[in-house]
Amino acid sequence: MATVILLRHARSTANGSGVLAGRTPGVGLDESGVAQAAALVDRLAKIPLAAVVRSPLQRCAETVAPLLAARGLDAVEVPDLSEVDYGGWTNRELATLAKEPLWSVVQQHPSAAVFPEGEGLAAVQARAVAAIRAHDARVAAEHGAGAVWVACSHGDVIKAVLADALGVHLDGFQRIVVDPCSVSVVQYTETRPFVLRVNDNGGDLSGVVPPKPKPDAAASSDAVVGGTA
Repeated sequence: MATVILLRHARSTANGSGVLAGRTPGVGLDESGVAQAAALVDRLAKIPLAAVVRSPLQRCAETVAPLLAARGLDAVEVPDLSEVDYGGWTNRELATLAKEPLWSVVQQHPSAAVFPEGEGLAAVQARAVAAIRAHDARVAAEHGAGAVWVACSHGDVIKAVLADALGVHLDGFQRIVVDPCSVSVVQYTETRPFVLRVNDNGGDLSGVVPPKPKPDAAASSDAVVGGTA
């Protein structure tokens, strides 16, 4: 299988506003986010990218736009990588939502959380993980098992995918931090994923590119005992 760079969209006009934007249209990047998106070009310069997929929302489209232009690539819109449908919580102040009984469920027992007139976090994880695994299999089939690709999505969505890759129950996904424009890297194999990066905000990413396999070497999903060399 291939290696996916899970990219959270860069800082948006809604980040830091104290309001849960959700799927509200017209939410783009703020000035800081535009700079973060531009910096991705150099940050991923050493990574050969086979494909880019993204959430349909504007802030994800703006995040990958400079990277696509630099690489001459097009992004595939994937609805199942879209933001959580927060339903009746959309566009409400977080300070107010924190007083709702559902807030403690979202924090402590997210697998049971279903947003009013929206979707449940368990359903979010199911759709997002299925989408990532399906595109990973497609990229591997088209470009080989050593291929690296980018999926640009949203904080809670990426946290849910990472929880699955780590073998962590969804009730533990709030322990994972995914900052705007951070990258997390997962390498899928036939039997299990390996998590190579989480919430990376500026480190050298060249190490996530799989080495070329040795001639006649059998593919393996085994972990290296004692850690990698």
